[in-house]
Amino acid sequence: MSRPGIIVRLGGVGLKVFITGGSGLIGRYLIPKLFDRVERVICLTRSPERARSLLPPRTECVKGDPTRPGPWQATVGDCDAVINLAGEPIAAGRWTAARKQSLRRSRVRSTANVTEGIASIGRRCTLISASATGYYGDGGDVALTEQRQPGHDFLARLCYEWERAALQAESGRCRVVVLRIGVVLAREGGALPRMLTPFRYGCGGPLGNGRQFLPWIHLSDVVRVILYALDSSALRGPVNAVAPDPPTQAEFARKLGAALGRPSRLPVPPLALRLLLGELADVVLSSQRAVPNVLKAAGFKFDHADLAGALDDLLA
Repeated sequence: MSRPGIIVRLGGVGLKVFITGGSGLIGRYLIPKLFDRVERVICLTRSPERARSLLPPRTECVKGDPTRPGPWQATVGDCDAVINLAGEPIAAGRWTAARKQSLRRSRVRSTANVTEGIASIGRRCTLISASATGYYGDGGDVALTEQRQPGHDFLARLCYEWERAALQAESGRCRVVVLRIGVVLAREGGALPRMLTPFRYGCGGPLGNGRQFLPWIHLSDVVRVILYALDSSALRGPVNAVAPDPPTQAEFARKLGAALGRPSRLPVPPLALRLLLGELADVVLSSQRAVPNVLKAAGFKFDHADLAGALDDLLA
């Protein structure tokens, strides 16, 4: 449990941060902010050439596959902080048996390799590891705090295993924070650009009956949460990285339509989603009223707590 006011800012000469998934949506925005406070940022990547084209020139790129053990693990153990963002996109295609195995490997196996690297050296460090609000499964209209038990669907089980792998690093030398991240809203990628096309053509609307809750967070606030978790020695364990007061799908569609000046009255029927997405449709149609209780108790302040203001900022 966190206590407000206990902040030890990570920063100083020679401090090193290791990051997986650094060339992804969150990592590309995070790494420049890290250079405001640490001397070295080391990014694990399968393609150093591509990563160097996306990241600040000062970023050190180490070639390696997080799903496989390798020499890169020694670099993990020699860093002051580790930020684990690796994982294939959940919504990129139907969930075949092979796809599920790939999703599990990209998260659980990668995280286990990261924690093995941390244990191999045994120096003091902080691990910030990504998870998702999918951990809760379908929660209906119940407010989902960090103490809530996991759900029972595939994504919930995946998130549970993902978090358990990260928490293996917890010790007297290593503090672990697991961020259950909601839908990240960003101009550059993620869910929002995919939502815009039907709305711009006047065909936008909620998914399903519109009554399910949608946990969301602005990209800049995700990055601020990660930096806050690095700095706050009191934060440990699961943290809901979501904006306060999540809207329903109907409320989200209405505010997105208003931000675009377009109608938002055409719901997408559940049957159409299931035909298009298969089992993944159950996740899209699930309700997760996740609330950021731990962040509130720790004194974190969101820059974008209001959905309408966040959409105006992103669509300006």
